[in-house]
Amino acid sequence: MDLFDFTRAPDPPQEPVRRIYTVSDLTELVRARLEADFGDVWIEGEVSNLRSPGSGHCYLTLKDDRCQIRAVVFKSVARFLKFALKDGQHLVCRGHLTVYEPRGEYQIVIDYLEPKGAGALQVAFEQLKERLAREGLFEASRKRPLPFLPGRIGIITSPTGAVIRDILHVLDRRFATIPVLILPVPVQGPAAAPQIAAALDEVNALSPNHRPDVVIVARGGGSLEDLWAFNEEVVARAIVRSAIPVVSAVGHETDYTIADFVADLRAPTPSAAAELVVPRRDQLLASVQTAQRRLEAAVRNVLGDRRARVVTERRAIQTPARRIEHALLRIDELAARLRDGMARLLTQHRAQRRYLAQAVAAAGPQRRLQTARLAYDRAIERLAAAVVTLLAARRNRIGTATARLDALSPLAILGRGYSLTRVLPSMRIIRSASEVAPGNELLITLARGKLTARTLSVSEQTLEPDAPPTS
Repeated sequence: MDLFDFTRAPDPPQEPVRRIYTVSDLTELVRARLEADFGDVWIEGEVSNLRSPGSGHCYLTLKDDRCQIRAVVFKSVARFLKFALKDGQHLVCRGHLTVYEPRGEYQIVIDYLEPKGAGALQVAFEQLKERLAREGLFEASRKRPLPFLPGRIGIITSPTGAVIRDILHVLDRRFATIPVLILPVPVQGPAAAPQIAAALDEVNALSPNHRPDVVIVARGGGSLEDLWAFNEEVVARAIVRSAIPVVSAVGHETDYTIADFVADLRAPTPSAAAELVVPRRDQLLASVQTAQRRLEAAVRNVLGDRRARVVTERRAIQTPARRIEHALLRIDELAARLRDGMARLLTQHRAQRRYLAQAVAAAGPQRRLQTARLAYDRAIERLAAAVVTLLAARRNRIGTATARLDALSPLAILGRGYSLTRVLPSMRIIRSASEVAPGNELLITLARGKLTARTLSVSEQTLEPDAPPTS
C-alpha cells in the first residue's frame, strides 16, 4: 500500500505535443487520403465552364442543383471520344478523386464518360450530321445523276460475306457483260473507316481507261456500333470529294448512316444498289427492238412520201413545145400590161402639167402685185380707224384729268370767293383767329390780286356752315 504525501504539490498537467503541418504537407496528406478512399468513383452532372486549350486536355465543371466539382479529361482519353463535349450536356463519368496541389482544389480525373440517356455513338452521329448539314453536304443540288449504262462498276465492300455475292448475282442477272472492279476493305472495326476512305481515293486516282463510272459502297445490316465506320467523318469527306458518283448501300432499309446522306444516291440494300446502277439487259434489248421497229416504220413512211412527190413532179414536167406556148402567152400578157401602163403614165403626166401651169399663173408678178395692193389698202383703212379711235380716247382722258385738276386747284377755290391769309413778315398761313393779335400786318391773297391789311380786333366766333360771310 502506497503512502501519499499530502504535503507535496501535485505535478502540473502535461500539454499535448503540437504537430504543425506546412500547406504542402497537409495538401499531400489530403490528396493521398482522397486517392486512397475514392480511387474509382462514378459521378453524374451537367457540364459547364468547358475549356479545351491547345494541349488537348479538356477542363470542365460538373454540377447539379446544389454543388459542383472541377473535372479534367486528359488528352489520352479525350481523343477517343465519339462525341464532342458541350456546355449543358448531362454526363455519366467514371474517374478518381485527386487534389490539384498548386491551388489546393480537389477534382475528379475522368477516365470514361458517356452522355446520360442517349449513347455516345448516337450523340456523335447527331453532332456530325448537324455539322455536315450546315456545310451543305446533304444538299440535293450537289448530288450527281448516275450514268444510264456504266461501262465499269466499282464496289467497295468486304470481299467475304453475303453482300458481295448478292451484288454480283444481281449484276450478272441484269447485265452480265459489264466489268466489275472490287476494292476489298474491312467494313467494321477501328481500321475500317480509313481504309474505306483510302479505297475511294484510290479508285478516283485510276486512269480514265480503268476508272469505273459509278462506285457502290456496301455493307450488310448490323447495330449502330457495327455500322459506325460509315458514320466517320473521314468516309463522308472521301465520298464528297469523289469525282465518281457514289451509291451508298449500308445496312437494311431502316438503317441510315452519314454515308447515306452525303452519297449521290442511297440504296435501301446492297441488292437494290445493284438494281439502281444498271438496267436490265433484256429490257434494254426490248426497248432497242421497239425503237428499231418504229424507225423502220418511219423510214417506210418517209420513202412513201418521197415516191409520191416524185410521181407528182414527173407529171408536172411539160414538153418543150408546151413550155414555148406558155412563154408566148406570157409575153403577150406582159406587152398588154406595158401598153396599159404607158397610157396611164401619159395621162398622169398631162394632168400634172396642167396643174403646174395653173400654179405658175397664180404665182405670177401681176397677180402677186394685185394681191399686195389690196392688202395695202385694207391696212391703210385699219390704221386710220385705229388713229381716230386712239385720239378720241386720249381726248377723253385729258378732259377728265383737266376737270380733276381744276377741282383740286387752289385758284379754283379762290375763284369761289375764298381768300388765303398770311401774317407778315413770316408769311405763315392763318387758320384760326387766335393765331393773330391786334396790330399784326396781314397779306390776303384773292382770286385776282393781293391785299395788305392790319388787324384791328380779334373775334373767335365760329361761322355757321351755311352763313354768308359778313361784309
